[in-house]
Amino acid sequence: MHTRQKEQPGLRKLRALTKLMDSQFRIPGTTIRFGFDAVIGLVPGVGDFASFLISCYMISIAMNKGASGFVLARMIVNIIVDALVGAVPVLGDIFDVAFKANQRNMKLMEEHYTEGRHQGSAAKVIIPVVILLLGFFVGLGWLCYKFITWLF
Repeated sequence: MHTRQKEQPGLRKLRALTKLMDSQFRIPGTTIRFGFDAVIGLVPGVGDFASFLISCYMISIAMNKGASGFVLARMIVNIIVDALVGAVPVLGDIFDVAFKANQRNMKLMEEHYTEGRHQGSAAKVIIPVVILLLGFFVGLGWLCYKFITWLF
């Protein structure tokens, strides 16, 4: 129980960030909620990269608070799925509203810190996956640059 109280303040800030990114707003007349992740994702390339950076910030907090490698690896997979599908114009924006990677990651962190679930190591997976993601975004930026130069 002492661990739960110790971790609670950090998790509270991340819950607020998660709500802001994934469920801050509601489409009137529906139960569909969305956040700034879907809104900034409307800006091609730049918006998806900004969302990626915010998600990476959440992972860095989890790492600093001692999350298991298993939790970190699952969080990274959620971000990869969100980044890859989110990069597709229009479909990616709809996907962002439905998938809510930050909420999935917040749930993983809460289960880990408050319930002691999701133990284990995945250290050998984390660094290569982050490098692949960075490579993906660099490649996406390069493709956008080539497309723009082709247009003009």
